[in-house]
Amino acid sequence: METTQPRRCLILFGAPGSGKGTQAKLLKGLLGWAHISTGDMLREHVAAKTELGLRIDSAMKSGSLIPDEVVNMLVDERIRREDCQEGFILDGYPRTVPQADLLVRTMRASGIAPVVVHLKVDYNIIVARLASRRLCSQCGQLYSVASNAPIVTESCDYCGGKLITREDDKPEVIWKRLETYDNQTFPVLYFLLGAGYPSHDFDGSDGSPQVIAGRIVQLLLG
Repeated sequence: METTQPRRCLILFGAPGSGKGTQAKLLKGLLGWAHISTGDMLREHVAAKTELGLRIDSAMKSGSLIPDEVVNMLVDERIRREDCQEGFILDGYPRTVPQADLLVRTMRASGIAPVVVHLKVDYNIIVARLASRRLCSQCGQLYSVASNAPIVTESCDYCGGKLITREDDKPEVIWKRLETYDNQTFPVLYFLLGAGYPSHDFDGSDGSPQVIAGRIVQLLLG
């Protein structure tokens, strides 16, 4: 009898600045799965200056979390698309227990089999990493003045746009984001474990992003 393989889902879990976004992009190329970034979806609304975008912008600048109903709506619509049928990577979701509760119910109803990868990084490393980050104001390319600096200071190598520091990458906002993560997001890990999802810890500062991605792929496919 022919059996249908369940859709695969990788939940990348970790504090802001732990490397979830970088790993998601690398793993998308290695696995061929869709990359779903709630941060990217939210910033698209901010850039478009929609009514929803104005609410999101205010919350992001203060380091607060976006309301669950907003994020849930965006993610639920996204995972229904065709490019998610083979598998998908969740980057930055779920961030609260109510979000996780909705996700678990959605996964069970859809026959999706998630695996959690927890990227662990010391908070002092995270603050230094994020505070050195620069964003091109025109094309969105990310740089690090510590490890991936542009050829011309404060100018994008690709389009020449001005590099800026995002409001949520300022040290005082980073520490607020980490405090919010400890209080509201870290409990999500225990919720997912309670739902029976396998979880695996990876040191997000042990090796290059490519090496860490290789370890994750070996876990998923090995």
